[in-house]
Order: sequence, then C-alpha cells, then structure tokens
Amino acid sequence: MEIEPFELERWFARHEHGADVMLAESGVRSLPAEEFDLDPGELGYVIPTEGDPALRERVGGRYGRSTEEVLFTCGTQEANFVTFAALVDAHAVVVTPTYGSLHAVPAAFGEVTRVELSPPDWELDPDAVAEAIRPETDVVVINNPNNPTGRYHDAGTVEAVYDLAADADAYLLGDEVYRLLADEPRPPVASLGPRGVSTTGLSKSFGLAGLRFGWVAGPPEVTGAAARWKDYTTISPPKASQHVARQVLDREAELLERSREHAAANRERFRSFAERYGLDWYEGVGVNAFVGVPDGFADGRSFCERVVEEESVVLAPGESFGFPDRFRLGFGLPTGELREGLDRLGRFLDRHARD
Repeated sequence: MEIEPFELERWFARHEHGADVMLAESGVRSLPAEEFDLDPGELGYVIPTEGDPALRERVGGRYGRSTEEVLFTCGTQEANFVTFAALVDAHAVVVTPTYGSLHAVPAAFGEVTRVELSPPDWELDPDAVAEAIRPETDVVVINNPNNPTGRYHDAGTVEAVYDLAADADAYLLGDEVYRLLADEPRPPVASLGPRGVSTTGLSKSFGLAGLRFGWVAGPPEVTGAAARWKDYTTISPPKASQHVARQVLDREAELLERSREHAAANRERFRSFAERYGLDWYEGVGVNAFVGVPDGFADGRSFCERVVEEESVVLAPGESFGFPDRFRLGFGLPTGELREGLDRLGRFLDRHARD
C-alpha cells in the first residue's frame, strides 16, 4: 500500500507555525474549552469501542439508522479513512476538486476516476458520474457542501447520484462535514437508502476541530467493516471527546446558530473585499472561497508563496486541489484575525497593482 503525500497538509506544516495569520483555515472559529464540562471521570477506553450505544442511537436517528449503523471516530478524517479501507477493493469514483484525502486514500486501495467540477458554478452532472462508474466500482464519493468551492449540490442531484451508485451495487459516500452550516441542510446521504454512507464530525460546523470527534453512519456491513479497521488505528474514540460531544448535541441549535451567524457576517466581509479587488469566486455554503489567482502570477503556489513571504499570511494554493489557477481562502476564523488577514492581503494586492 502506497499513498501520495498530502500536499495541503505539507504546505501548512511548512508555513502555518511561523506565519502571523492563518487565512486558509477551513472551519469556523474555535470555541473556548471553558464552555464545556471537560471532566469525563476516569480516562479509560470508551467501551464498547465503537462508541457509547445511547449516543450512537441518538446520532443514528438523524439518518434513520440504528445504533449498529453508527461508528464513532477520531474526527471525520478517520471516519473517511476506515470507511475507504472497508469499501475500496478495486475502483472508486470521486467528485473533485475536493479535500485531498477523499481521493488519495481510495487511490491507495484501488483505482480512482475523478469527475471534475468546473467553474464558475461547480455544478455536478450526474451523467458524468454515470460515465465514470464501472462494473467493479465500489464507491462514489462526494463532499457536500464542497471543500474548497462551497458548492452545495441540490437534493435531486445527490439522489440521482445515489441511484447510479446503488444500481451499480456500489455505495455513495458523502463527506458532510459542512452540511450543518447551511441554513436549510439537505437530507444526508445515509438517509437516502441502504447504499448511502455519511461521514461527518464536530469540527467545521461547530468550531471544535481540536475535539477530534466524528462518525460514520451507514449500513451495518460498512460500519462493521470500518470498525475492524479502526481496531488498527485508534481503537476507540477519545473518552473526553465523547463526553463533550454529548453536551454539544444537547446545545446543537444554539451552537449552530452562533456558527451560522459568524460565518454569514464574515462572508459579507470577504464579499466586500472580493468586490473591491475584482476577485473571482463562487459564493456557496461553508467558510471557504476558491479564488482565482490575480493577473501577473504564474500560478496559485507562486502567489501564495509571495503572500506568506511578504505579509506573513497563509493561503492554500490551488495546486493542492488540482486547480493551479486558484487559491483557497477561509473566512471562518475569528473576525479580528480575518480583518487583519484581509488588510495584509489587500496591501499585497495594492502593491501588485502598482508594479
């Protein structure tokens, strides 16, 4: 088994620690730990290692799934990894651009065919998915809402893709980590039928990335096989994280309202900035903007390198998503940090315009 380097994470590893402003963060600003009771009692393993049955039953209700059809994981990243390990034997169809692990991990287990979305609207055509599916296809993968573009595929489109996957005896996996940032979230993939699998977590929408708590919801043959892989990764979810997750779900409506209001206010700030500088981007759902590289730069990497060198601001080069003419900017961070980051980026663009 070989896996390609995670370019985005290696970029962050090079630049994030030493920079003043992280303007490529893809989630909503982090909540303070003091908002929660952090004491779960003793710090042993969660037993059973799939997660607390009562809490799994509660989560399963979101999808019309039973306790056995939910597996708790250390974030959405692990949820995706163990699910791909369980599902991919020969071939996966992956809608791109997307978060790097959603194509790199299945490519480590089998072959991947990409269905590429295109600007300006990044619309998904089910016919393109149909053309990519093969007799040996194990899973079709979508990220909805999409990272990095913000495109939120409508329910009819996702249902059409689900039907294509099911007709091919494949599964549809939906990474839905941004889904609850939508004012009116659409039905999750795991609720669409027996071949639907949803992965998500409490990081992006709730501002709890450091909690490292996520889950897989889907048919029992998938969650059971994923649990067997999890025996070789983290064994069980963190006990402290599961303890906080209960509190998060108790306060879900309040916390999501705060996140949505924060995202909306910051989106307006970035919208005004983009209009001022004539930046090309698609305004979707979530806290990511996939922005066209301004004229005068060879590609996204060279643009982002100059921004971090001259202004100590980290952006994400579009090369990490297969689009070298773009960069990703995250506007979900604390408002003061966003303002500072945009001020610095504006100074950089002003200098460039004078060159």
